[in-house]
Amino acid sequence: MLSKIHSLSLFTALLLILPSAVMSDNYRIDTKDMHAFVQFRVQHLGYSWLYGRFNTFDGTFSYDEATPEKAALEITIETKSIDSNHAERDKHLRGRDFLDVYTYPKATFVSTRYIPQKKGKGILQGKFTLHGITKPLSITVTSMGAGNDPWGGYRRGFEGRATFKMADFGLTRNLGSHSKDVELILSIEGINYVRNKRIQLMRSKHRYQLTYLLNQLSALIPFNRR
Repeated sequence: MLSKIHSLSLFTALLLILPSAVMSDNYRIDTKDMHAFVQFRVQHLGYSWLYGRFNTFDGTFSYDEATPEKAALEITIETKSIDSNHAERDKHLRGRDFLDVYTYPKATFVSTRYIPQKKGKGILQGKFTLHGITKPLSITVTSMGAGNDPWGGYRRGFEGRATFKMADFGLTRNLGSHSKDVELILSIEGINYVRNKRIQLMRSKHRYQLTYLLNQLSALIPFNRR
């Protein structure tokens, strides 16, 4: 009888150590190896799209699969890093007619709320500061996935899109009726080395516990058959 109780206790312990713990995740956006992009596009005369990007930015985000409504993002962009693939146009965009990058060297987004939706989508609300003006901005978010990488890190990525009117941020130069709105496209991949190390340590601990419990169970099974 005691051996049966012992076996049941070991089996219960075995079940308890198998699930992986779900931890709150904080990520640094991977700008070092350029696995993240801040892009934009504006219509040109209503005939085509003019695409550009900001080459220098940094930020963090957090996401917990158990409580996705607590997700958050903070990002800072160096406005002088604007790049539309045309040197003279970029010089103009950095000047007082547009971004005035020496007066306003930074653009920022700080989230205030995340509204999860179905199939890995959601709405990230926050405050966007550009050209010295701060306004509310909502970003439509699509999760791209998450998992371990080959270099000891744990990664998560998403894409976000938002549209704003240039005039709302003091960018009032007349570019024509088709060129009043800017679409932001965020392709963000974050890396969390700490989470991956914790998972490795946890798995190592569980592997040791599992081996011990299996040895104990195998020793008890022949005894129960006598």
